[in-house]
Amino acid sequence: MFYLIVFRARSETMKFYSILSSYGVNSEIVNTPRQVSVACGISLKILSKDLPIAKEILNRRQFSTFAGIFTNPTSLWNN
Repeated sequence: MFYLIVFRARSETMKFYSILSSYGVNSEIVNTPRQVSVACGISLKILSKDLPIAKEILNRRQFSTFAGIFTNPTSLWNN
């Protein structure tokens, strides 16, 4: 299972990606599914094992455009 971390600004998506990388968290920049209409067009995909550290970073830092975390969003993509 994986999670989609969504921001409303591309710059904050990229900033969070860099921060996660500095903590050794593997994440992937993906196109945000159309059903998630609050996003900037790109989001971060992380594995469930990395969710606690991602949440900790989100709580410690100020991300004014953070829009949410979607659980198991595999159904949002037409595979």
